Amino acid sequence: MLTLLKNIYLQGITGIEVNVEVDVSPGMPKFEIVGLPDTALKESKERILTAIKNSGFEIVGKRIIVNLAPAEIRKNGTGFDLSIAIGILNNLKLLKSNRIKEFVFIGELSLEGKVNKISGILPMCIELKKLGYKNIILPKGNEQEANLVKNLNIIGANNLKEITDFINEKIVIDSIKESYKEEVISYPIDFKEVIGQTKAKRALEIAVAGGHNIILIGEPGSRKNNVSTKIKNNFT
Repeated sequence: MLTLLKNIYLQGITGIEVNVEVDVSPGMPKFEIVGLPDTALKESKERILTAIKNSGFEIVGKRIIVNLAPAEIRKNGTGFDLSIAIGILNNLKLLKSNRIKEFVFIGELSLEGKVNKISGILPMCIELKKLGYKNIILPKGNEQEANLVKNLNIIGANNLKEITDFINEKIVIDSIKESYKEEVISYPIDFKEVIGQTKAKRALEIAVAGGHNIILIGEPGSRKNNVSTKIKNNFT
Protein backbone atom coordinates (compact mmCIF):
# COMPACT_ATOMS: atom_id res chain seq x y z
CA MET A 1 0.00 0.00 0.00
CA LEU A 2 1.28 3.47 -0.87
CA THR A 3 0.49 6.70 0.96
CA LEU A 4 1.32 10.12 -0.48
CA LEU A 5 1.66 13.11 1.84
CA LYS A 6 2.83 16.66 1.24
CA ASN A 7 5.59 18.46 3.09
CA ILE A 8 7.84 21.47 2.61
CA TYR A 9 11.62 21.78 2.50
CA LEU A 10 13.56 25.00 2.95
CA GLN A 11 16.52 26.08 0.85
CA GLY A 12 17.52 29.16 2.81
CA ILE A 13 14.14 30.79 3.29
CA THR A 14 12.68 29.49 0.03
CA GLY A 15 10.17 26.69 0.40
CA ILE A 16 10.12 23.69 -1.97
CA GLU A 17 7.17 21.32 -2.03
CA VAL A 18 8.11 17.71 -1.27
CA ASN A 19 6.09 14.55 -1.91
CA VAL A 20 6.47 12.09 0.95
CA GLU A 21 5.73 8.64 -0.49
CA VAL A 22 5.44 5.86 2.07
CA ASP A 23 5.13 2.20 1.09
CA VAL A 24 4.64 -0.59 3.66
CA SER A 25 4.59 -4.23 2.60
CA PRO A 26 5.04 -7.65 4.23
CA GLY A 27 8.52 -9.10 4.29
CA MET A 28 11.81 -8.98 6.11
CA PRO A 29 11.82 -5.99 8.50
CA LYS A 30 13.49 -3.07 6.74
CA PHE A 31 13.21 0.72 6.82
CA GLU A 32 14.81 2.82 4.10
CA ILE A 33 14.51 6.53 3.26
CA VAL A 34 15.54 7.52 -0.27
CA GLY A 35 15.52 10.81 -2.15
CA LEU A 36 18.83 12.35 -1.02
CA PRO A 37 18.17 12.55 2.75
CA ASP A 38 20.89 14.03 4.96
CA THR A 39 22.21 12.42 8.15
CA ALA A 40 19.46 13.85 10.37
CA LEU A 41 16.82 12.39 8.05
CA LYS A 42 18.51 9.01 7.89
CA GLU A 43 18.64 8.91 11.69
CA SER A 44 14.92 9.64 11.85
CA LYS A 45 14.16 5.98 11.12
CA GLU A 46 14.85 4.94 14.71
CA ARG A 47 13.08 7.98 16.12
CA ILE A 48 9.96 7.32 14.06
CA LEU A 49 9.71 3.58 14.79
CA THR A 50 10.27 4.10 18.51
CA ALA A 51 7.78 6.98 18.63
CA ILE A 52 5.16 4.81 16.92
CA LYS A 53 5.79 1.97 19.38
CA ASN A 54 5.64 4.25 22.42
CA SER A 55 2.40 5.76 21.11
CA GLY A 56 0.69 2.38 21.43
CA PHE A 57 1.08 0.98 17.91
CA GLU A 58 2.97 -2.12 16.79
CA ILE A 59 4.90 -2.78 13.59
CA VAL A 60 5.90 -6.42 13.06
CA GLY A 61 7.44 -7.93 9.93
CA LYS A 62 7.07 -4.91 7.66
CA ARG A 63 9.21 -3.55 4.85
CA ILE A 64 9.03 0.25 4.87
CA ILE A 65 10.29 2.39 2.00
CA VAL A 66 10.02 6.19 2.08
CA ASN A 67 10.73 8.31 -0.98
CA LEU A 68 11.17 12.09 -0.76
CA ALA A 69 10.55 13.63 -4.16
CA PRO A 70 11.94 15.44 -6.10
CA ALA A 71 14.84 13.06 -5.60
CA GLU A 72 17.52 15.34 -7.09
CA ILE A 73 17.26 17.88 -4.23
CA ARG A 74 19.07 17.08 -0.98
CA LYS A 75 16.74 17.31 2.03
CA ASN A 76 17.78 18.03 5.58
CA GLY A 77 16.20 18.66 8.95
CA THR A 78 13.76 16.75 11.12
CA GLY A 79 10.46 18.25 9.96
CA PHE A 80 9.60 15.14 7.93
CA ASP A 81 9.30 12.83 10.98
CA LEU A 82 5.60 13.42 11.53
CA SER A 83 4.48 13.00 7.91
CA ILE A 84 6.51 9.77 7.57
CA ALA A 85 4.99 8.37 10.78
CA ILE A 86 1.47 9.28 9.61
CA GLY A 87 2.16 7.60 6.26
CA ILE A 88 3.28 4.39 8.00
CA LEU A 89 0.24 4.31 10.28
CA ASN A 90 -2.07 4.93 7.34
CA ASN A 91 -0.54 2.03 5.42
CA LEU A 92 -1.21 -0.16 8.45
CA LYS A 93 -4.87 0.92 8.15
CA LEU A 94 -4.85 2.56 11.56
CA LEU A 95 -6.06 5.95 10.29
CA LYS A 96 -8.93 7.34 8.27
CA SER A 97 -7.32 7.83 4.87
CA ASN A 98 -9.86 10.37 3.67
CA ARG A 99 -8.96 12.68 6.58
CA ILE A 100 -5.21 12.53 5.95
CA LYS A 101 -5.57 14.18 2.56
CA GLU A 102 -6.92 17.32 4.21
CA PHE A 103 -3.72 18.14 6.11
CA VAL A 104 -0.01 18.85 5.80
CA PHE A 105 1.97 17.30 8.67
CA ILE A 106 5.18 18.98 9.87
CA GLY A 107 7.16 18.14 12.99
CA GLU A 108 9.97 16.25 14.69
CA LEU A 109 9.19 13.23 16.87
CA SER A 110 10.83 12.33 20.15
CA LEU A 111 11.27 8.70 21.21
CA GLU A 112 8.22 8.94 23.47
CA GLY A 113 6.06 10.23 20.62
CA LYS A 114 6.08 13.91 21.51
CA VAL A 115 5.97 16.35 18.59
CA ASN A 116 8.95 18.66 19.06
CA LYS A 117 9.23 22.25 17.89
CA ILE A 118 11.24 22.81 14.72
CA SER A 119 12.94 25.84 13.18
CA GLY A 120 11.83 27.62 10.00
CA ILE A 121 8.09 27.10 10.47
CA LEU A 122 7.19 30.66 9.39
CA PRO A 123 8.69 30.52 5.85
CA MET A 124 7.32 26.98 5.53
CA CYS A 125 3.79 28.17 6.23
CA ILE A 126 4.20 31.16 3.92
CA GLU A 127 5.17 28.83 1.07
CA LEU A 128 2.39 26.34 1.87
CA LYS A 129 -0.14 29.16 1.66
CA LYS A 130 1.26 30.16 -1.75
CA LEU A 131 0.87 26.53 -2.88
CA GLY A 132 -2.78 26.56 -1.87
CA TYR A 133 -2.70 24.47 1.31
CA LYS A 134 -5.01 25.50 4.15
CA ASN A 135 -4.81 22.91 6.97
CA ILE A 136 -1.50 22.34 8.74
CA ILE A 137 -0.79 20.10 11.74
CA LEU A 138 2.45 21.04 13.48
CA PRO A 139 4.10 21.10 16.93
CA LYS A 140 2.26 22.94 19.68
CA GLY A 141 5.38 25.02 20.24
CA ASN A 142 5.22 26.36 16.68
CA GLU A 143 1.55 27.32 16.44
CA GLN A 144 1.91 30.95 17.55
CA GLU A 145 4.65 31.57 15.00
CA ALA A 146 2.71 29.80 12.25
CA ASN A 147 -0.37 31.85 13.06
CA LEU A 148 1.43 34.97 11.80
CA VAL A 149 0.45 33.74 8.33
CA LYS A 150 -3.15 34.75 7.74
CA ASN A 151 -5.90 32.49 6.37
CA LEU A 152 -4.32 29.19 7.43
CA ASN A 153 -5.97 26.62 9.68
CA ILE A 154 -3.16 25.95 12.18
CA ILE A 155 -3.53 22.97 14.52
CA GLY A 156 -0.87 22.55 17.20
CA ALA A 157 -0.40 19.03 18.58
CA ASN A 158 1.51 17.72 21.58
CA ASN A 159 2.17 14.12 20.52
CA LEU A 160 1.63 11.48 17.84
CA LYS A 161 -1.19 9.71 19.73
CA GLU A 162 -3.11 12.97 19.96
CA ILE A 163 -2.81 13.45 16.20
CA THR A 164 -3.96 9.91 15.37
CA ASP A 165 -6.98 10.30 17.66
CA PHE A 166 -7.77 13.61 15.95
CA ILE A 167 -7.55 12.07 12.48
CA ASN A 168 -9.76 9.19 13.59
CA GLU A 169 -12.23 11.73 15.02
CA LYS A 170 -11.93 10.41 18.57
CA ILE A 171 -10.99 13.84 19.89
CA VAL A 172 -11.24 17.44 18.75
CA ILE A 173 -8.21 19.73 18.59
CA ASP A 174 -9.20 23.34 18.13
CA SER A 175 -7.19 25.35 15.64
CA ILE A 176 -5.60 28.52 16.95
CA LYS A 177 -8.02 31.41 16.52
CA GLU A 178 -6.15 34.46 17.72
CA SER A 179 -4.88 36.54 14.85
CA TYR A 180 -1.64 38.44 15.09
CA LYS A 181 -2.02 42.13 15.84
CA GLU A 182 0.90 44.48 15.53
CA GLU A 183 1.41 46.39 18.75
CA VAL A 184 1.67 50.12 18.24
CA ILE A 185 3.70 51.84 20.94
CA SER A 186 3.78 55.60 21.35
CA TYR A 187 6.34 57.46 23.43
CA PRO A 188 6.11 60.91 25.03
CA ILE A 189 9.50 61.83 23.59
CA ASP A 190 11.19 61.06 20.30
CA PHE A 191 14.78 60.22 19.37
CA LYS A 192 14.72 62.94 16.70
CA GLU A 193 14.66 65.48 19.53
CA VAL A 194 18.38 64.80 19.98
CA ILE A 195 20.01 67.48 17.81
CA GLY A 196 23.27 66.53 16.11
CA GLN A 197 25.28 63.54 17.40
CA THR A 198 24.51 61.70 14.14
CA LYS A 199 27.23 59.08 14.51
CA ALA A 200 26.45 58.49 18.17
CA LYS A 201 22.75 58.03 17.45
CA ARG A 202 23.51 55.64 14.60
CA ALA A 203 25.84 53.60 16.80
CA LEU A 204 23.20 53.41 19.53
CA GLU A 205 20.52 52.31 17.08
CA ILE A 206 22.73 49.48 15.85
CA ALA A 207 23.62 48.47 19.42
CA VAL A 208 19.97 48.36 20.49
CA ALA A 209 18.85 46.47 17.37
CA GLY A 210 21.54 43.83 17.87
CA GLY A 211 21.42 43.69 21.65
CA HIS A 212 25.02 44.88 22.01
CA ASN A 213 26.74 46.87 24.71
CA ILE A 214 27.98 50.42 24.08
CA ILE A 215 29.73 53.17 25.97
CA LEU A 216 29.66 56.91 25.18
CA ILE A 217 32.91 58.80 25.76
CA GLY A 218 33.18 62.59 25.61
CA GLU A 219 33.87 65.79 27.46
CA PRO A 220 31.59 66.83 30.34
CA GLY A 221 28.60 68.73 29.00
CA SER A 222 28.65 67.10 25.56
CA ARG A 223 25.14 65.73 26.15
CA LYS A 224 26.12 62.04 26.46
CA ASN A 225 23.48 61.45 29.10
CA ASN A 226 20.83 63.18 27.01
CA VAL A 227 21.49 60.89 24.04
CA SER A 228 21.48 57.69 26.10
CA THR A 229 18.28 58.68 27.94
CA LYS A 230 16.43 59.24 24.67
CA ILE A 231 17.60 55.88 23.37
CA LYS A 232 16.47 54.08 26.54
CA ASN A 233 13.03 55.68 26.50
CA ASN A 234 12.47 54.80 22.86
CA PHE A 235 13.68 51.20 22.82
CA THR A 236 12.87 49.73 26.23
